[in-house]
Amino acid sequence: MTRREAIATFLGASAALLPGCGEAPLPQLSGEIVGASDSVGHKIRDGFRPQPAPGAWRDVGVVIVGGGIAGLSAARKLKQSGCDDFVLLELESVAGGTSRSGQSPLVAYPWGAHYIPAPRKENAPLVSLLGEMCVLDGSDANGEPIVGEQFLCRDPQERIFHKGKWYEGLYLRAGATAEDLRQWTAFKKEVAYWTDWRDAKGRRAFSIPVALASDDPEIRALDSVSMTEWLAKKNFTSPRLKWHIEYACRDDYGAMLGQTSAWAGLFYFASRANRGGEDAQELIVWPEGNGRLVSHLRSAVDNQVRTGVAVVEIVPVETEKATRADVFAFDTKTNEALGFHAQHVIFAAPQFMARALIRPYRENPPAHIKEFEYGAWMVANLHLKDRPIERNGFPLCWDNVFYDSPSLGYVSATHQTEIDRGATVFTYYYPLCDADPKQARAKLLGGDWRAWSDVALTDMQRAHPGIRMLTERLDIMRWGHAMVRPRPGFVWGGALEKARQPFKNIHFANTDLSGIALFEEAFHHGNRAAEDVMSARRRL
Repeated sequence: MTRREAIATFLGASAALLPGCGEAPLPQLSGEIVGASDSVGHKIRDGFRPQPAPGAWRDVGVVIVGGGIAGLSAARKLKQSGCDDFVLLELESVAGGTSRSGQSPLVAYPWGAHYIPAPRKENAPLVSLLGEMCVLDGSDANGEPIVGEQFLCRDPQERIFHKGKWYEGLYLRAGATAEDLRQWTAFKKEVAYWTDWRDAKGRRAFSIPVALASDDPEIRALDSVSMTEWLAKKNFTSPRLKWHIEYACRDDYGAMLGQTSAWAGLFYFASRANRGGEDAQELIVWPEGNGRLVSHLRSAVDNQVRTGVAVVEIVPVETEKATRADVFAFDTKTNEALGFHAQHVIFAAPQFMARALIRPYRENPPAHIKEFEYGAWMVANLHLKDRPIERNGFPLCWDNVFYDSPSLGYVSATHQTEIDRGATVFTYYYPLCDADPKQARAKLLGGDWRAWSDVALTDMQRAHPGIRMLTERLDIMRWGHAMVRPRPGFVWGGALEKARQPFKNIHFANTDLSGIALFEEAFHHGNRAAEDVMSARRRL
């Protein structure tokens, strides 16, 4: 598509008429599409299966497929359990998946996930990880972890842009009617109810990770209807309230209200507070977002991580002595076919890849795999020589949201560094929430660097008219399968439970196995899969 077509498609026809749209880039503007490696993935999907030479095979205890948070967490857990006989294979040149980050001479910045809520004590593995990273300052009288002040998101945290002016917070109070405010209060009471809800075993309705939450029929029933249907049943009709809740769904799930189950919609709000009526847990933030967590996880296993290596096929092999898995791979840097005879495989990639890579799945796909849907995202990092002048309301925050835009706005990488003047990096997020995920991916990949740069700059210039002249570099990341979508009936419909079960000696670990794309879920599944492998090895 042309650049003007891209702007009209992603921002609306009126945006394509704004000054500067579709014109040649400014002389100082440089940049590129930095990933992800969709071309290699498409080759594998279309049958690319190079065969290793006899001497290119290696015996290994465990092969971890995928170097996102789940894969790195599994590797760390294996190492902690005394297992060094493993290798992690990652297609991209940089590990971390959607939590990876970049680095400029000024500051590090995120390419995807950019925060985690402060954990509760029940999430002991994550509390331990943050303790390793020196993020915690002990615990309070109730045993809840205390996060060091320097790691909590600095004020001011959030603002929203509407009709030419910035307002504090993410609920638009300016111009709200009495009915809008009444429904806002009523919705918060609903969230408080579900936050305090406990089942007969004392489990919360919604917890992070999901494995700690209740599976009570009352909770499961919420998954059978969409958030749109739930809101209608509760007589929530306020456009501002609906916008706020849909923003949350677009932010975490890449989905609209009608595409999101009520379970997932309520999970976003009720899982993040300790008690009903309290504010959500404070956010842990670094300039590079969750890239800081990636760096720590990788530091423990760096020698066993191989980037730029694409797994092309996994074949379970039955022998008289044991079951192994032959892992066929391809080094994208040397164009060399590689092979691994593995005792176990931890498949830490998303489920849609299992169908392409695991030979029995490709020949006879399990029914549960077709239940997985993934939203597409575009992320742009704008490197500014100076920051925009703020003359129209609330000042620059960490999170800056546009009310009248299909994007999610942007975060400021320098906010947490307390660099409040001069050059900065803004990370802009655009989720493609089309009802048809395949169509969304086609649109995502149909826009080149120039087209997507214009989309980002055009959207940003609504709030910052001089943004084009301030931007020196603009890089684009296209995530075709950024996050799993928790559509109605998916989380508790049985597909996730089946997908979590091992297949022969292949163990699965990815955030999509929880139905929601959060760091905590990927971390949990990585640890769980590694523990399962260690238990199996001890039984031999």
